[in-house]
Amino acid sequence: MSRTFTAPLFPLGEQSISLAWLLQVAALLVVVSLLARAIKHLLRERLLLWLQLPEGRREAIATLCGLGSAALGYVLVVQSMGLDFGAIAVIVGALGVGLGFGLQDLTRNLSSGLTLLMEGKLKVGDLIEFNQTKGFIKEISIRSTVVRTFQGAEIIVPNTFITNNPVQNLSYSMTDGRVEVPVVVAHGSDVLEVTEVLLQAALDEPCVNADPPPRVVFASQGEPGLSFLLWAWTSEIQSAQLIRSSLNYAIEQGLRERGIELARPRRLIELIGSASAPVDDNTDGREPVKRDPPQCLPLSEVLPALPHFQGLRGRPLRELIAGGARASLSTGDILVSQGELGHTFNIVVSGCIDAIYETDRISRRLFSFRQGEFFGELPLLLEVPYPTSMRAAEDTTLFVIPRGSFRALLQRHPEFAEIITEEVSRRQEVLDSYEESLRARGLLADQDVNNPLQWFRDQMRSLLRN
Repeated sequence: MSRTFTAPLFPLGEQSISLAWLLQVAALLVVVSLLARAIKHLLRERLLLWLQLPEGRREAIATLCGLGSAALGYVLVVQSMGLDFGAIAVIVGALGVGLGFGLQDLTRNLSSGLTLLMEGKLKVGDLIEFNQTKGFIKEISIRSTVVRTFQGAEIIVPNTFITNNPVQNLSYSMTDGRVEVPVVVAHGSDVLEVTEVLLQAALDEPCVNADPPPRVVFASQGEPGLSFLLWAWTSEIQSAQLIRSSLNYAIEQGLRERGIELARPRRLIELIGSASAPVDDNTDGREPVKRDPPQCLPLSEVLPALPHFQGLRGRPLRELIAGGARASLSTGDILVSQGELGHTFNIVVSGCIDAIYETDRISRRLFSFRQGEFFGELPLLLEVPYPTSMRAAEDTTLFVIPRGSFRALLQRHPEFAEIITEEVSRRQEVLDSYEESLRARGLLADQDVNNPLQWFRDQMRSLLRN
């Protein structure tokens, strides 16, 4: 039986090849392969991780070290088993030429994989878009990249395709992005009301960032109607389609409630054999839908009627309206809790907001803001938390302006900054409630308490210069 394993099968150079020899070589090659894999795992999961290298570079370095270890081990096995490496070089060379032609794509994919892993421009978890396909990178290997689409499919993409074609990395430095929603309304619509509806939809959407604030662009007023673009920034760009859908729902409802019609195709229908004039048909010949009047007055009428904004007209009024939207609170609703940072400047359009100071033992109303008054400028500009909870004392409507729009508005229109400065300086009880927070941040000294107007004006100028 042992003679069967040791009997020579054929010579290879000076070495006689037997079945036992072949089994021994195969066992050694398996051991070398396992050792190379262990070296790769140790480098990737332990040593290189301890050095805090990026994941892609860890994978590339570990893979190269593993391949190098395996190649060196295979050469040592061949030489230790008595084979003359020069004797088989001709055979290997001939095979290499043939394999080189047959495995060109594999070689290119391997080099592309190493490039992807070393550069780190694409990483596992990135949201990418290529060739009209969008998805998350699930795995990057030496030969291919696995992309998981939003539909749940996993696409295996050769690395050469990714390195040789444009790929949009939607989360390269951050996951922020802009969602655009086009809206076309009928001619004759109030553009300020449309702007308000679009901004209100964006500000009510929890996935939309307050800074940078959403914006409305009046794109054109051509044949179809008045065209608008809503720009909304989000930190969850991977959910852009769902956010766009939510915004469309809110915009449609807001336009319907205000009696604003979307633009429809217009065509002329001429009755043959009739002397009557052509009929202007908006849809399919049905009677136009009669809509209820708007539930509330437009902001272009509401804001100029408030004490601090009386007589406001033209561009300043348009920019004020374009910077925010209405928000409704029911009696008892909390707008901001005590200790939270503020994100909006708030004008009371109707109703009343109470400032409630709370401790473990008491809950006391310190002051209130009624129609025409505003609040939130100190937390917004000085970045201090609210010292009180802001609660609706009755059903209340606010006009809220997010941080980014508020700063831009003050920079463009210094008259707004002066109105706010003078009003804040008269509210001694409001300043008193913020005194502890302002002193803690070094923003208020003893002499400032005696001259609040000059103090706040200086603070305002300093902030608007930054």
